[in-house]
Amino acid sequence: MKEYIRFSLVLFVIAGLASGILAYVNSISSPIIADNQKKAEILARKSVLPEASDFTEKNLDNFKYFVGIDKNKKSVGYTFIAYGPGYSSTVQTMVGVKPDLSIENIQIIYQSETPGLGANCVKPDFQKQFSGMKIPSLAVDKDGGKVVSLTGATISSRAITKSIKAGLLELQKAVKSGKSGGSK
Repeated sequence: MKEYIRFSLVLFVIAGLASGILAYVNSISSPIIADNQKKAEILARKSVLPEASDFTEKNLDNFKYFVGIDKNKKSVGYTFIAYGPGYSSTVQTMVGVKPDLSIENIQIIYQSETPGLGANCVKPDFQKQFSGMKIPSLAVDKDGGKVVSLTGATISSRAITKSIKAGLLELQKAVKSGKSGGSK
């Protein structure tokens, strides 16, 4: 009986030490990870809206977006992150939008979809097809739209397309309400 108590006590001490060490490492690495994510978002923002030299954050009804400003302090477009439920994960897409609300570029900034299928959404060929599209044409080909879905990954393709369309609709509301910021 004493052995069970001793083994339990040793296991309890080891688990407590391991938990303490993990909590300490997490407290050190969390701010670094958050900072790296912010830097990655800034780079993605500049990638999808290259004409912008600076970005101003805006919010409208829990929709966060950024107004891209050029060197002359003139609005050159908008960026936002679209979140869509894919097959294996929530796919996050940085979207760059021109002032006429057509898509400039997109960049997948997070996904953990099936390798070889949905994960192909990060390939340039898939992302390029969104350039120049507006709200009415945003649907996958299997739903009558112009976006050619990834082979074997219709769910991932739909998730990206629908999330971008939903984000554009929110951005359209913000622009119409006059809360888009910058000059047109």
